[in-house]
Amino acid sequence: MNQDRRNARELALQLLFQSEFAPQISVYSFLQLYDNKYGTETIEYAEQIIKGVAEAKTKIDDKISSVSRNWKVDRMALVDRNILRVAIYEMKLGTEKLSEKIVINEAIEIAKKYGNTDSAGFINGILDQVGREEWL
Repeated sequence: MNQDRRNARELALQLLFQSEFAPQISVYSFLQLYDNKYGTETIEYAEQIIKGVAEAKTKIDDKISSVSRNWKVDRMALVDRNILRVAIYEMKLGTEKLSEKIVINEAIEIAKKYGNTDSAGFINGILDQVGREEWL
């Protein structure tokens, strides 16, 4: 299950990233391309994350803006921005109650894999602040 969740998070990140470059193409169209690569649980959880992030994108971005010093959301690296969106959705808005420590650790590991050399520390700092605040 843990690897399924990691795969789902990475898949959601990749598809959210792609949608930044091709917003006219449905993320769900991209998701169908991965049906044969991943199991049902991975695809369903990735879809849940993507849908949740899409529905709450403004709210999530507002939260990122409120805790990030000297960084506007639209100026952040696309990978970092989307890792933050996925993690904040899971921490604060997801249908399952997940440990914030686990979500933050997963986001850091994904940032190490997909981000630049500063991404993991940046992600950790933002998510730590988000975790301390109440979600309205």
